[in-house]
Amino acid sequence: MDAVSIERVYSFYAGVYDHLFGPVFQSSREALIERLDALPGTRILEVGVGTGLLLPLYPRHVEIVGIDLAGRMLDRARTRAKRLGLGHVVLARMDAGRMAFPDDSFDMVLAAYVVTAVPDYRALLREMIRVCRPGGRVMLVNHFTNGNGLLAACERAVSPICTHLGFRTDLSLEQVLDGAPLALLHHERVSPLGMWHLVECRNTKASA
Repeated sequence: MDAVSIERVYSFYAGVYDHLFGPVFQSSREALIERLDALPGTRILEVGVGTGLLLPLYPRHVEIVGIDLAGRMLDRARTRAKRLGLGHVVLARMDAGRMAFPDDSFDMVLAAYVVTAVPDYRALLREMIRVCRPGGRVMLVNHFTNGNGLLAACERAVSPICTHLGFRTDLSLEQVLDGAPLALLHHERVSPLGMWHLVECRNTKASA
């Protein structure tokens, strides 16, 4: 699916997204936030902020910028941030594969449930690395195929169907990280059912 199709699908989801994916993924969101260990003033970019379910979990002493391509999802995130008085949060509509930020703009760049929902995961990761400072952290929460023969075969079989729903199921973590200037710091399975992965990397790109 191209960016226009992805935007259309997730704007359609906007009204029901919190009900479908709120409680079921809450523990994995909390696991991600627990890994932040962010100092006051840390600048964090959340790629694919969606309806803003992560926003209330961030500590108030950090600066949060959230981007999303789906306008209706972003509208709900703005409503949530305003209702909760999240003055440390700035939201913008942006294509994650072509971000408008300068190089090295953030100390941390996060993407929760995004890698397998974009048309080009390589472009996404390149941009995440570009806007993250050298030595900063890149963090992912996502479903990745686990390599089990039967299950992996099933994931490949259903991936074309899932693609029409806005995500894919046949992508491995090794594929995503292959060749990227990232050093793996932490990797654990998280709920639901231990089929999602929390991945933390250090950005090892050279300084400009």
